[in-house]
Amino acid sequence: MEFTRLPPACLMTPLPARWMAVSGSGGGGDCCCVRAASGILRAAAMAGEGGVYRLRCSLVGHGQDVRGLTSGLFPQGGFVSVSRDRTARLWAPDGLNRGFTEMHCMSGHSNFVSCVCIIPPSDLYPRGLIATGGNDHNICIFTVDNPAPLYVLKGHKNTVCSLSSGKFGTLLSGSWDTTAKVWLNDRCMMTLQGHTAAIWAVKILPEQGLMLTGSADKTIKLWKAGRCERTFTGHEDCVRGLAILSEMEFLSCANDASIRRWQISGECLQVYYGHTNYIYSISVFPQCKDFVTTGEDRSLRIWKQGECAQTIRLPAQSVWCCCVLDNGDIVVGASDGIIRVFTESLERTASAEEIQAFENELSQASIDPKTGDLGDINADDLPGREHLKDPGTRDGQTRLIKDNGKVEAYQWSVSEGRWIKIGDVVGSSGATQQTSGKVLFEGKEYDYVFTIDVNESGPSYKLPYNITDDPWLTAYNFLQKNDLNPMFLDQVAKFIMDNTKGQTLVNTTAQFSDPFTGAGRYVPGSSSGSNTVPAADPFTGAGRYVPGSTSNAVASVGKADLSTGMGAYQSAAAKTENIYFPKKEAVTFDQANPTQILGKLKELNGSASEEQKLTEDDLIILEKILFAICNTSAEAPTAQQLQTLWKAVNWPEDIVFPALDILRLSIRHPTVNENFCSEKDRVQFIILLLKFLNPKGKQANQLLALRALCNCFVSQAGQKFMMQQRDEIMTQAIELKSGSNKNVHIALATLTLNYAVCLHKVNNIEGKAQCLSVISTVMEVVQDLEAIFRLLVALGTLISDDTNAVQLAKSLGVDSQIKKYASVSEPTKVSECCRFVLNLL
Repeated sequence: MEFTRLPPACLMTPLPARWMAVSGSGGGGDCCCVRAASGILRAAAMAGEGGVYRLRCSLVGHGQDVRGLTSGLFPQGGFVSVSRDRTARLWAPDGLNRGFTEMHCMSGHSNFVSCVCIIPPSDLYPRGLIATGGNDHNICIFTVDNPAPLYVLKGHKNTVCSLSSGKFGTLLSGSWDTTAKVWLNDRCMMTLQGHTAAIWAVKILPEQGLMLTGSADKTIKLWKAGRCERTFTGHEDCVRGLAILSEMEFLSCANDASIRRWQISGECLQVYYGHTNYIYSISVFPQCKDFVTTGEDRSLRIWKQGECAQTIRLPAQSVWCCCVLDNGDIVVGASDGIIRVFTESLERTASAEEIQAFENELSQASIDPKTGDLGDINADDLPGREHLKDPGTRDGQTRLIKDNGKVEAYQWSVSEGRWIKIGDVVGSSGATQQTSGKVLFEGKEYDYVFTIDVNESGPSYKLPYNITDDPWLTAYNFLQKNDLNPMFLDQVAKFIMDNTKGQTLVNTTAQFSDPFTGAGRYVPGSSSGSNTVPAADPFTGAGRYVPGSTSNAVASVGKADLSTGMGAYQSAAAKTENIYFPKKEAVTFDQANPTQILGKLKELNGSASEEQKLTEDDLIILEKILFAICNTSAEAPTAQQLQTLWKAVNWPEDIVFPALDILRLSIRHPTVNENFCSEKDRVQFIILLLKFLNPKGKQANQLLALRALCNCFVSQAGQKFMMQQRDEIMTQAIELKSGSNKNVHIALATLTLNYAVCLHKVNNIEGKAQCLSVISTVMEVVQDLEAIFRLLVALGTLISDDTNAVQLAKSLGVDSQIKKYASVSEPTKVSECCRFVLNLL
């Protein structure tokens, strides 16, 4: 439906009967002042700002949909494509510099291939590797000169649909199984769990050891060293693509037809709209923040300076993927199995015959109004071919005409100065809004989207409307949003009612959801109340038993152990010799004051309930255990004594800490260690200790449970037990990083160090990956230099004599984390150890 254009000044005066239809269609004709253009979103005209993209070549080779593309490997200017035909293909520029030649067709998947990425060159593979993910749940790794896989990565339980590579050979994969996995060479280093639906997009951020995942659960998550650091919310449908702008910013695209620009701190900086259906992929131009997108609306869109500068239609419904070559050319893959390359370069532009063939193919395409941006079409209202005599006003403008009973769609090309046919509109004759489907505008569906042009050169305003909306409220919001004169309220509301064909308004439940701010939505955990850790403090008071005091923090009494803080710095010669790692033996917490422990135990026993109170005999038994252990007595504790100890450590949490301290000391004895860590009793033992690692529990219990776990490493039985329970223990223990107690942090660092000692002996790369993740995560929050020192020793121990572990540590960004400790003056062991670690990295 077409309307006369208002003069520029007309929106400053009341609107009389000037908004009157003079000819037209229900949205297919050209837009003048106001148009019932149910869903026509035009690309912004960017005349004079950069070149125009034209076809470079079309590549035929794949037998089905092209689902993934990637560039940036040997040969220069080449790219890789993957398809539903179960193959990957390597393309290189031909000698004429216009087309491409297929170098290899790679096979290895038993089902269709979904995604592809390049693993950068290394010493072993100087031309890099190609990784492909498929519906067979596998990832195939290829060299550039062999059509068969070098090796296959197995581990995902459903389709692998996204891949991203980082430095040092790290590979990140996303899957429909709701997980992402981090791989190094042929091994899975860690699994990222937290999304509740398929992970459609993954990216490794540069320099910082950070990773991003985008999911069908509508969220994006930021991961640091294997742990979720932040969740980004805002998209209203599945997140389908991610692209990195810088170390601090990235882009996302989604099924809600929007593109969002984010800071890694969590802020959404901008939302871009232009597509009218799902957006499947997004790719950034080299050395700038401009980007390209493709989607289900048959289009490739080129974005410059935050605006859609050019829209290129393709003769295929789903434009699945895109990538940008180093020279700025754009490669796109679509559901017709054809790869098309577009260029700004006149030298690389296709011949006139090839361009004409492409336009002919485009003109013969069938357009479904439900999936495009053509909106409500009634063929009887459309003008004829004479409507194409008038030039368009902006690049990408769409115009519909009726020719011999058929509806044809044309798009205005500023560069060509002509209308280009983009297809025949099917199912349009006599169609109504209800039969042609709703239209997406700014990520939401509407029955109508009216377009208002204030003047010839000024911006257009979009007025979205559903028949369930109140026309008066819609008109008011429209005027407010666009800072237009409020006296137009009656005219705008009347215009809406006149042009919605008498549809009856019905009440509906409001969408209490602001897509920009989230205001009004229920956000779990947003209540003002919080769970506060009880303030009971067992650590204060001179001369009292204080399990977290400095004297109790010292390890290995009588030894000049560098990991304990005693005798660490010997002479100037130590500065040039690495005497810190790899650490060979576990660090234990040995020092105690038996008299104070027993005194506190007896004091608290008086406040225990009758059924939990220890008898005099029990107290005597515990005293015997304690003094025997502390005096390194050869006498082993009896079964009865151990039963009494078990009874004591099951006291209520508010009084149990002196019993835990006895356990911490006793577990060093081979007999006690064997008993509690044996196949028979280890389940109860681990349940007990993990209970005390609750971040909301008492700090004294957290500290002593951690120290008991550290002391388990003194014997073979304990080491076996700790390694078998590593995942549970480390996952629970790391939650204590956010507390404020430095002794808890030292104990947590010591636990990590002891795991590093064991892992260095057995060279378990998956275990090392978990430990490296813990080190990186804990270093972000702890400040105590003794804890930092022990983490440095653990890090050095893990990466000593293991190039895979070195590469993984680099990919997690630990080198940038620890550099700040190279200048620490006191204690000198921190800076010295830091420098030795950095030398390895």
